[in-house]
Amino acid sequence: MRFQGTCYRAHDPRWSFAPLSGNGAAIHGGRFNPKGVPALYLALTIITAVKEINQGFAHKIEPCVICSYNVDCDDIVDLRTEDDQKTAGASLADLACAWFSDISQGREPPSWRISRKLLDAGKAGILVPSFAPGATSADQNLVLWKWGKTRPHEVSVYDPSGRLPKDQLSWR
Repeated sequence: MRFQGTCYRAHDPRWSFAPLSGNGAAIHGGRFNPKGVPALYLALTIITAVKEINQGFAHKIEPCVICSYNVDCDDIVDLRTEDDQKTAGASLADLACAWFSDISQGREPPSWRISRKLLDAGKAGILVPSFAPGATSADQNLVLWKWGKTRPHEVSVYDPSGRLPKDQLSWR
């Protein structure tokens, strides 16, 4: 499917000079990307972006930079409903797996198997429910494995005034 819309992400200020990189996810891995696979995790609402960066610690929030993204991407798989999951050969349990615990115990998380299958099929990303603590059915994310400056996987950060820093030296 084609996803067109505005998405959001809350960044650690130290990395806000590279809001489109996906390199942090590649270094550490994430729920939907094994180590070595770049990914851009975006929320469909600002509130979801805050929940994602905060991970359940609602009484305090670390300083962050919230960015808006313009997205126009083909090859997106919608996994937000049970029917969508069934069509893609996925389950909510696999999407919601304790991925970090699996990694720490030397197991491949089921969510990585889903990601690999979709990547191998040429998919650019997935629409998924948010699994952040406190997330509701209204909290949803777009996770991209392929993105760039042009269609069919176009993503740009909205910064018309040039406020984002150009490099990490801005944060000394």
